[in-house]
Amino acid sequence: MHHPPPAPDDDSGALFGLDALPTGSARHTPDLPGAAPAEDRPGPAFRDSAAARRLLPVREIHAEPAAAASPRGRQVIARFPEARVVTVDSHWRIPDLHGNEGNVDRWVRVKGETLVLGEKKTLTVRPNGRSADWIAPGASNGCAMACAYCYVPRRKGYANPVTVFTNIDRILSHLARHIARQGPKPEPNQCDAASWVYDIGENGDCSVDALICDNTADLVHAFRHWPTAKASFATKFVNPDLLHLDPQGRTRIRFSVMPQDDSRLLDLRTSPVAERVRAAADFVDAGYEVHFNLSPVVVRPGWQDAWAELLRHLDDVLPARVKQQAAAEVIMLTHNRDLHEVNLGWHPSAEDVLWRPELQQPKRSENGATNVRYRNAVKAEAVDALRALVDRHAPWLRVRYAF
Repeated sequence: MHHPPPAPDDDSGALFGLDALPTGSARHTPDLPGAAPAEDRPGPAFRDSAAARRLLPVREIHAEPAAAASPRGRQVIARFPEARVVTVDSHWRIPDLHGNEGNVDRWVRVKGETLVLGEKKTLTVRPNGRSADWIAPGASNGCAMACAYCYVPRRKGYANPVTVFTNIDRILSHLARHIARQGPKPEPNQCDAASWVYDIGENGDCSVDALICDNTADLVHAFRHWPTAKASFATKFVNPDLLHLDPQGRTRIRFSVMPQDDSRLLDLRTSPVAERVRAAADFVDAGYEVHFNLSPVVVRPGWQDAWAELLRHLDDVLPARVKQQAAAEVIMLTHNRDLHEVNLGWHPSAEDVLWRPELQQPKRSENGATNVRYRNAVKAEAVDALRALVDRHAPWLRVRYAF
């Protein structure tokens, strides 16, 4: 069933600013920690810029009825008034989107031109212990960027646009209860010395999500009211709007970086690596904790020289205030057979470096998918080599963990 976008209610008129959410949203729910009003923005929001519109020229929104009718759903629909709204029964099962093999030819176009609105039905907080203590229930799934190695589309089939979960109030309430049950962190670990760390962007990129709606802003605002917890998310996109959210040290942003030649081949539609590095100081000054993901590490001819060059660049350009609080995660490439087949349909040159059977071994994931990772000896040697490069070229960069 197709229908035109509904007209916004009177209280949802100009839904572009952080303080313009309609009554009943997470921002205006008095019993949630994110209830404080948003700060004034100096000048126009980046998400209304031409650059943001180029990344997300949305033409079609697939929406569950309840999601479309919610305050957050109305916000998204109002942001893209020219988009056709298509009613769907389930955000997870859209045959002409996820099940359509022909979408492989439009892999990148779908990411920018299509959005999905749904409600997060199952809210769970999972233990992690690597990047974070806990994985929070995500406020989105999918991404407008097109990294050829991304693990998120492995379960979606032939298209991976952003799915926005509109019941952000339930997500925040669930997190509040979980954090309260944990109490203070009893002892330091590699995730953080004092706070429980919750990864809020496992299946998406919160910086890109902030171009679509205020889910990211609501999460950042909520965590600054939880003194025993800290939000964390990785990103490959520099969104200046996040600088105005006043996280007060309670959100860790992890800029993912890799050698520029690798990024040009594999990180399609992302911010250039040099731009991510330049942004680090601005985000520290805005109240974020800034870490780096050295990710993914792709073993290919000349990879060590390329990483050495990147690490020297970090050492040269990052100011002392960034280095003093920085830490890093080293994440070796994990690939997937189904994603390999999809990539061959839209970006086969990426597979020249991602699919290396002579170096890789199968790994069965928790959901039953067939993944491949570097063989144990190859991986161990590469991790040791990269750690040595960090010690030599960026000795201030503490490696929190390598995986």
